[in-house]
Amino acid sequence: MPRIPARRERLQDNEVRGHKRVLLAAPRGYCAGVDRAVITVEKALERYGAPVYVRKQIVHNIHVVRELEEKGAIFVEEVDEVPEGAHVVFSAHGVSPAVVDAAADRGLQAIDASCPLVTKVHREAKRFARDDYQILLVGHEGHEEVEGTAGEAPEHVTIVNNPDEADTVEVADPSKLVWLSQTTLSVDETMETVRRLRDRFPQLQDPPSDDICYATQNRQVAIKKVAKDADLVIVVGSANSSNSVRLVEVALEYGAKAAYRVDYADEVKQEWLDGVETIGVTSGASVPEVLVQELLRELAHAGYVDVEEVKTAEEDLIFSLPKELRGDGQPRGGRVGATA
Repeated sequence: MPRIPARRERLQDNEVRGHKRVLLAAPRGYCAGVDRAVITVEKALERYGAPVYVRKQIVHNIHVVRELEEKGAIFVEEVDEVPEGAHVVFSAHGVSPAVVDAAADRGLQAIDASCPLVTKVHREAKRFARDDYQILLVGHEGHEEVEGTAGEAPEHVTIVNNPDEADTVEVADPSKLVWLSQTTLSVDETMETVRRLRDRFPQLQDPPSDDICYATQNRQVAIKKVAKDADLVIVVGSANSSNSVRLVEVALEYGAKAAYRVDYADEVKQEWLDGVETIGVTSGASVPEVLVQELLRELAHAGYVDVEEVKTAEEDLIFSLPKELRGDGQPRGGRVGATA
């Protein structure tokens, strides 16, 4: 049963010359890491019973969090809020070793739902720290993923928030320098940050493989293709979802006349549709498809009944569940772009 608020007033059809249509970006919505994390909480509730505690939001989507709360999940900010000996799930964004140690000190039964792509960046940070590199971590300070990655080697990590900071960051030894990144960033902005870093530090090393996840890249590629033909782009996703916020920015940068983010369809404002023929629709990597379908139904009431899917990639990567929850048949998994 979806937890979608009832509209006080439906969107109205308005007079627009031409052909009203929706360009629906694909891929969109859930990625493999998000699907794995959500299923991890559901399976933990089935196996151990409620409550199961979750440190931070399991994924950055208020709809998902509310649904899991109704099933018996209790979300906390830190592990010291969890009763000793209880089950706790670490969110998809990853945690630092300090959090793991704090959970162990309380005798908590920890289940790690970190996205494997985030875990890969953690391993890279540990590896380069062992080799005494300074790590320039491109990402947003305060974001849970950045806190977790930096926590692997705090004495070696310097956070670079944006391209402008690349012009001022200080390094100890330019010959022992590597960059890593948060997985959910804008690809274009990250590459601009790296370009400016390399202008200053030509010996800057790249990560062994791309840190920005396939799902994030694929959703940005899809909205770029949609945006150039859209009068309006609507991104379904929560305000604390980095990749959802980036999709709005990318849409505007690549030609959309206007772009907005909503959690639910009832947040769409009538005035957004004035004079609009073509609406682009997408969703962030932590957004269930039910919310997109609700938005399409609302847009149909406003006359946007012609929906054309614009597909730029096939996604087929599936992650297995944490080891604590395996053993009852093949685990259901999510999808990240294996091809671009």
